[in-house]
Amino acid sequence: MKSEKISTRQFRILVILFSIGTTILVIPAAIAGTAQQDAWISAILGIGIGLLLVTLITSLASRYPNLTLVEINEKLLGRWLGKTVSLGFVFFSFISAAGLLFQVGTFLTTQMMPDTPIEMIIILFACVVIMGIRLGLETLARSAEILFAFFIILFIILVVSIAPQIDFQNIQPVFEVRVKSIIWSSLIFFSIFCLPSVVLLMVFPVSVIQPKQAKQTFFSGIIIGGLLLTIIIVLGILVLGVDGASRQIYPSYAIARRINVGGFFQRIEVIMAIMWFISMYFKLVFYFYAAITGLAQTLKVKDYRPLTLPFGMIMVVMSVTLHPDILDYIQYNKGIFMVHASTYGLFLPLLLLGISAFRKKERNQTE
Repeated sequence: MKSEKISTRQFRILVILFSIGTTILVIPAAIAGTAQQDAWISAILGIGIGLLLVTLITSLASRYPNLTLVEINEKLLGRWLGKTVSLGFVFFSFISAAGLLFQVGTFLTTQMMPDTPIEMIIILFACVVIMGIRLGLETLARSAEILFAFFIILFIILVVSIAPQIDFQNIQPVFEVRVKSIIWSSLIFFSIFCLPSVVLLMVFPVSVIQPKQAKQTFFSGIIIGGLLLTIIIVLGILVLGVDGASRQIYPSYAIARRINVGGFFQRIEVIMAIMWFISMYFKLVFYFYAAITGLAQTLKVKDYRPLTLPFGMIMVVMSVTLHPDILDYIQYNKGIFMVHASTYGLFLPLLLLGISAFRKKERNQTE
């Protein structure tokens, strides 16, 4: 396959957009229902746990800077077991991409275009995803640089515009809920926000120009993405209250609907949705990119691009058949997804790092 390279700055932006993804839409409701007004504490704890995971991922990657996760699997686990584990990882990435595509279609049909068939929205969005992957990693990284500027501008507009409706009584009292609830919510935040970052091992560090500097940008990208999500969670509680934030399927979109500055600057939620489309697109792209390139490397296919169209069509079919409605998808994220994400995002890197350390120790003893 053709070697594609991106800069450390581009990689940081990709980490930020990937970590935010659809999380910005669903995470406030996911943790506010359990941690209530202390949901922001759970988010901060989740970021801290996420940094430990990034330490694990970067430690594994630094041992094999010229290999992707799929290639590391075969090197450490052997040919057949490595391929089997890699196919499981490919399935996880692919099924996650299909789920995100379903969420995109559901969000648009329920919030913005109720008369449009969800199948048409999913097909159109999938076409853009396939187009981006076929153009290559370098093109995706450059487009992320441009779109990230719009994302930050829209985020600032959202925060400033909604500030007059903040009620600090909604976040009080602090530490009222049980510690168990805060910890459980932090694990939900961690699983949705950070565990999927393992798919970036298909890009990091093999496709980054300066791998050593990219290690630091991985940490900074997770921190920035986590802080942006924490701000959204805090705004959701301050503006909507605990009950409002936990009952809404898309609390951050409900916040944008509340914007009303002087009776003139209002009804801008459609414009604000652009911010979510940007982050959702790049998360979906890298799930699908990891699945396609992972499959190509497992099967020893020289170019992954011919696989994008047929598997893109399969992804569209799966996205409209896997989940009957958004509530089923939410329950999936709280249950099965946490198991899948933990398996490939936490236990697999731990296993590979352990095997690598054991083999290195054996070599040193032999020498």
